[in-house]
Amino acid sequence: MHIHILGICGTFMGGLAVLAKEAGHKVTGCDANVYPPMSTQLQAQGIELIEGFGPEQISLKPDLFVIGNVVSRGNPLMEEILDRGLPYTSGPQWIGEHILHNKWVLAVAGTHGKTTTSSMLAWILEDAGYHPGFLIGGVPMNFGISARLSGKVAGSDFFVIEADEYDTAFFDKRSKFVHYRAKTAILNNLEYDHADIFPDLSAIETQFHHLVRTVPGVGRLVVNGREASLQRVMARGCWSETEWFGGADQKGWSLGEHDDGSFDVVFNGDKQGTVHWSLTGEHNRLNALAAIAAARHVGVLPAQAIDALAKFGNVKRRMEVRGVVNGVTVYDDFAHHPTAIATTVAGLRKKMDGARILAVLEPRSNTMKLGTMKDALPGSLVDADVVFGYGAKGSGKDALGWNLSEALAPLGPKARAFDELDALVQAIAQTAQPGDQILVMSNGGFGGVHQKILDALRK
Repeated sequence: MHIHILGICGTFMGGLAVLAKEAGHKVTGCDANVYPPMSTQLQAQGIELIEGFGPEQISLKPDLFVIGNVVSRGNPLMEEILDRGLPYTSGPQWIGEHILHNKWVLAVAGTHGKTTTSSMLAWILEDAGYHPGFLIGGVPMNFGISARLSGKVAGSDFFVIEADEYDTAFFDKRSKFVHYRAKTAILNNLEYDHADIFPDLSAIETQFHHLVRTVPGVGRLVVNGREASLQRVMARGCWSETEWFGGADQKGWSLGEHDDGSFDVVFNGDKQGTVHWSLTGEHNRLNALAAIAAARHVGVLPAQAIDALAKFGNVKRRMEVRGVVNGVTVYDDFAHHPTAIATTVAGLRKKMDGARILAVLEPRSNTMKLGTMKDALPGSLVDADVVFGYGAKGSGKDALGWNLSEALAPLGPKARAFDELDALVQAIAQTAQPGDQILVMSNGGFGGVHQKILDALRK
């Protein structure tokens, strides 16, 4: 089959392209922003990329157009496809029908931690000899790639997928994850997010229950017991085996923390072992607990999973050290929701007790740009010693629609807001002292600010 992918340079659609090529399909694609690293990764796979969405691309005559959710009505190529009645489908539906069919799908859903938990789960299965396929919205250090059809075992029965609640396409407003037909599903957490498509938390809970409805009776749901929102989801009905983790009642999966960052894994009151690793934060311990529980469903003993996690190398852009200059460490982290910001800063605080934390934040997600969660920002940054916020000027797609300086005002003089990147970098470099930890948080490229900070520190 020849598929032509509209919006191919997105993380999900780029991963889809790699999987399709590996599965033997002819793959071409187009996007408005064809640039490295995704463009070079795809071209290395022999995938032809076209800049823009010109209607002349129908002359490629693919068997099927696969539509990413970046595409909307008015897109010239999409309009031509519709006018001519040509066959098209969404990315998630194509994945479900052509890659996940007849696989044991392990899906990881949640507002936070999907990428990290998916990476942990894929690594546990890999280390145990299952050699799963996977599609993850980041690059696990243990693999160096974000997607593959399977490992050493050709036609592996297992596939780990990051299950996003964002909508599927302009013509399918269900969440992506309903297309995956998971047999094992992790419901990691659930908070309000994606204010551009969901009016309130209840609307997201409804989508999560759609996922619950797709899990078969022989399947298993691994659910965070600390989340009232997930308890409401499950109360709507469940037809599968359920295991809870992290709850205060200690039922199901629980953990016991140690001062050195290690933690005990406990199942129904019985200790399974102790995870020794370098990751920080309560959120990562809960991510690990969920991954251990999900892996057990396919036959991996908890002791095996615990041993695998000791060798887990985290994910790029998750507390990734980008460099150390003159005793100052610069980290890159994907945190952009207030809860993720708070847990990331708290995790670094616990690990580097006594060191100053300089938090550098770019609120650029769609939810953040709408200002829906701006009032929660100060509370999420209280553990930082100094806060630098950045909001681009103008009225472009990356500009904030609200005043960042006013939003950070409750933090007092320790917080400053900038609308010019160079001024931000200079202020950070002038403030930094040996021993400081500079934590850069954004779900975008942030104008290459990490390297700019390192270069300024060297000067």
